[in-house]
Amino acid sequence: MPQNVQKIEDVMCAAPVIPVLVVEDPAKAVPMAEALVRGGLPAIEITLRTPKALEAIKAVADNVKGAIVGAGTVLDGSQYSAAVQAGSQFIVSPGATKTLLDAAETHSVPLLPGAATASEVMFLLESGYSRLKFFPAEQAGGAAYLKSLSSPLAAAKFCPTGGVSLDKAPTYLALPNVLCVGGSWIADAKVIASEDWAGIEERARAASQLATS
Repeated sequence: MPQNVQKIEDVMCAAPVIPVLVVEDPAKAVPMAEALVRGGLPAIEITLRTPKALEAIKAVADNVKGAIVGAGTVLDGSQYSAAVQAGSQFIVSPGATKTLLDAAETHSVPLLPGAATASEVMFLLESGYSRLKFFPAEQAGGAAYLKSLSSPLAAAKFCPTGGVSLDKAPTYLALPNVLCVGGSWIADAKVIASEDWAGIEERARAASQLATS
């Protein structure tokens, strides 16, 4: 089954930036997400890098109006199912395997798979996936590399993630094959732990006003 492009585009085009978040304490997930939504960033990726990430996703899904919460760093079918059960509205992976794509076919919740090379993009296009995560963006060649893919692989549109900052985001967003960027600068783990909700909202507002191509 091919990717549900409309569903994943709704997520990617909700705002110029999707915050990529590492949440240790589920109790902090709701005020964090509320701050992001107030700042204009409704799509929120909570990575499965902590023991209580699924609890954090569920807390946001159940309690934050206007939030589009998704799970990141999903590596296999069991994680995919658990993330969906917790309330994830989209799934993000750092790469793609046939096993993961097979798992995606069993769910209506869309997958945004990662790719870093032309061959990986071609594999995903052949598999019916045209909306992709470019990861790790800066380490894999940055905006210049991604721009070079825009002509030969024009069907693919990306969310670059990995080393993207507020200063670097506009260069990515100006590319014809970029729909949004993913970044942790808006709310890193230390900021979340310190409960700086006003600071998160301020950074979210600045990010929400970045222009896309």
